[in-house]
Amino acid sequence: MLSSNHTTVTKFILLGLTDDPVLQKILFGVFLVIYLFTMVGNLSMIFLIRTNSRLQTPMYFFLGHLSLVDICYSSNITPNMLYNFLSDQKAISYAGCFTQCLLFIALVITEFYILASMALDRYVAICSPLHYTTRMSKNVCISLVTVPYTYGFLNGLSQAVLTFQLSFCGSLEINHFYCADPPLIMLACSDTYVKKMAMFIVAGFTLSSSLFIILLSYLLISVTILRMSSAEGRHKAFSTCGSHLTTVTIFYGTLFCMYLRPPSEKSIEESKIIAVFYTFLSPMLNPLIYSLRNKDVIHAMQQAIKGNLFHTVAV
Repeated sequence: MLSSNHTTVTKFILLGLTDDPVLQKILFGVFLVIYLFTMVGNLSMIFLIRTNSRLQTPMYFFLGHLSLVDICYSSNITPNMLYNFLSDQKAISYAGCFTQCLLFIALVITEFYILASMALDRYVAICSPLHYTTRMSKNVCISLVTVPYTYGFLNGLSQAVLTFQLSFCGSLEINHFYCADPPLIMLACSDTYVKKMAMFIVAGFTLSSSLFIILLSYLLISVTILRMSSAEGRHKAFSTCGSHLTTVTIFYGTLFCMYLRPPSEKSIEESKIIAVFYTFLSPMLNPLIYSLRNKDVIHAMQQAIKGNLFHTVAV
């Protein structure tokens, strides 16, 4: 249950990235364009994966779920942020803040383990190609996305409940553009030790365990690739991993900077800049990263465009 101390708290104020009215309008345009690119890119990726027979493989199954998480992830924060850029009232309701905090944590953790599942898929494909279809069966793939969603949302709920059981008094201004844990903790006037420890343990375990799976998978992949006699085979194997490694570097690098340190005024100011990368740029770049260097996706896009043109001409 949420503490009775919260009955008087009905809303929070999000300070956002800047209080400059002119800059806010410029940022509104910039982030609106980024959000539209994110939605179009990820929805297009899901459409291609669902409709093209060449993309009916485990790798693209996981990529489709990565795009779905990125859509939800970006939509959890961006619309409210865009509204605040044009509004004099930067408020978010208590329930809205709780929901945003819960979904943010849940979706971040889900994305961590989907990226880990994608690394496992590449490991099986490169190191055990003859057993790929049996080891990465439909049931296995479904389990490898169901577990991240379940684990992510259970952790999101528990972390959000711990945060909103704290007593908030005095200023209710959140020094961020969304309801993030670290700046919320800074507003609490009750003991935050349990919440901080829970946040560090969950963040540390989630980051380290999922990253361990990815690094171990790629270590074994590297050993297998280096044993290949064909230079062309080595290049082809490495090329299938490049997009995933790029996504992992951007996503993990920024979140390590934000969550594995105690919250302070300086760290929160820095975290707002870091948060822009994984909240807006990562979901927008993922479809580009996976499509520009991927012949199967490019071929599927060409087929979809030709199909639409043929249909238009026929009509």
